[in-house]
Amino acid sequence: MLPLWLHHVQLLTGPGQPITSADALIDSGGELLLWGEGATQRAQALGLSPTDARSWLLAPVLVDPHSVLEQPCGGRAEDLASLAAAAAAGGYGTVALLPWATPWRDRPERLGLGWAEPMQLLLWGSFSLEGADQELAPHADQIAAGAIGLACAEQQPPLALLERGLLLGEMGSRPVLVAPRDAGLSCGGFMREGVDALRAGWPLDPELSETLPLQSLLSLAQVRSTVAMRLMNLSTAAGVDLLAQAPRRPLASVSWWHLLADSGNLHPTEEGWRLRPSLGTPADRLGLIAGLEQRLLTAVAVHHLPLDAEEQLLPLDQRRAGVAGHGARHGLVLPLLWQELVQRRGWSVELLWQALSWGGSELLGLPPEQLRLGTRRWLLFDPQHPWSWERGESLSMAANQPRLGQSVCGAVRATGLQPADHWSL
Repeated sequence: MLPLWLHHVQLLTGPGQPITSADALIDSGGELLLWGEGATQRAQALGLSPTDARSWLLAPVLVDPHSVLEQPCGGRAEDLASLAAAAAAGGYGTVALLPWATPWRDRPERLGLGWAEPMQLLLWGSFSLEGADQELAPHADQIAAGAIGLACAEQQPPLALLERGLLLGEMGSRPVLVAPRDAGLSCGGFMREGVDALRAGWPLDPELSETLPLQSLLSLAQVRSTVAMRLMNLSTAAGVDLLAQAPRRPLASVSWWHLLADSGNLHPTEEGWRLRPSLGTPADRLGLIAGLEQRLLTAVAVHHLPLDAEEQLLPLDQRRAGVAGHGARHGLVLPLLWQELVQRRGWSVELLWQALSWGGSELLGLPPEQLRLGTRRWLLFDPQHPWSWERGESLSMAANQPRLGQSVCGAVRATGLQPADHWSL
C-alpha cells in the first residue's frame, strides 16, 4: 500500500495551536511522516495521487479517563481485545480502566493488563479493598505496580475512610477519583426529579444525592489541598454551580451520554435511560454543557460499561446501570458530540478537543496529546460522512449500545491506532 497523501486537510497539532490547512503524508504502517510544504514535495516526488481532504480534520487521538472492563479474558460483554478494537475505531488512543472488575483490581498482582502500542491502557488502582469501602487497599503497592491513581466505587466512601486514606498520602501526587454520589439519598430512583420524569412515572433520584456528597468532597479538597482529588461523572446543573463556587476546584469529569441525552429528549424505547449517576433533566444537560464550555468540568469520559445480551433482556429497573460508549465502527462519541457542540452550539474544534483529549490527559496527570513526526497516535475525522449501523457491525460485544439503527453524521475515517486495511477512505 502506498503512503496516503492528504491534500489541504484541516490540521490540529496540539493545545494552544490554531487549526491550519496543510498537506500531510502518512505511510502504510500508520506513521505520520510529514505535514506542510515538505509533505507536498515528498508526495509529488513519490508520484502519489492526492486525496482531497479539505473538509477533514487530522488531530491527536482522544483520551478516555475512566471506563469499566469487568472480565478482560473471556468476558461475555467485553474483553480486552474487543475493547481495544472498539476504542481505536472511535479514535481513542488512551483508555483508563476503573478497578471495578471480577476480581476487583485492588492489589498489584491484578494490575498486569496492557495493550500493544500505539494503544495505551491505563489502570486505576482501588481506594478500598474489594471496593467495599470498609478497609483501605494497599495504595503504595498499587502505585508502585503502575496504577495511574486510585479510584473509589460508584459512590462516595465514608468520609472517615476517605479522610484516613488522604491523610496517609501513599498515593503521592497521583490522582484520587471519587464519585460525588450517595446511594442512600437516591431512594432507589434512576431519573432526576423533573416534569418529564414525573409524567413518565420513572423512579425519581433527587439532586441531593449528588449535591450533598459534593459539598463534603469540596470541603475535604480544600483541607487536603496537597491531594490531587478528581470528581467522577458530575450529572446535575446544581453540582456544576457548587463547583463554580468552590474556593479550590478539583478537576471533574462528565459522561458523554449526559451531554447528549436527558429526560426530555430520549425516546422511551431508546437505550440509555438507566445510568449511574442518573440521567438528568434538560436543565441539567444544559448546565453540564455550559460547565464544560467554561472549563468548570475538565474532561468528557466515555465511562464505557458494557452489558451482555442476557442481562440486557432484564426489565429496566432490574438491569445494571450503564451505557456502552466504545463500539460503533466509526465511533459514536466524537461524531455525536461534534454535531451537538460544534454544529448546534458553535463550539470551536479546539474547545471540543480540550474536552475529549487534552482534558482527559490533565485529569489523569499526563501530558497532552500532540501530533509529532513518526507518531501513530492521530485520527482523521470527516464531520460530513453519514452512516448508520446495526448490532452485528459493532466492534464491541456490548448489548447496551445507544443509537443502534439510527443515522449518524460524522465518522473517524482512519487512525494510526488501526491497520491501514481498516481505514475508510
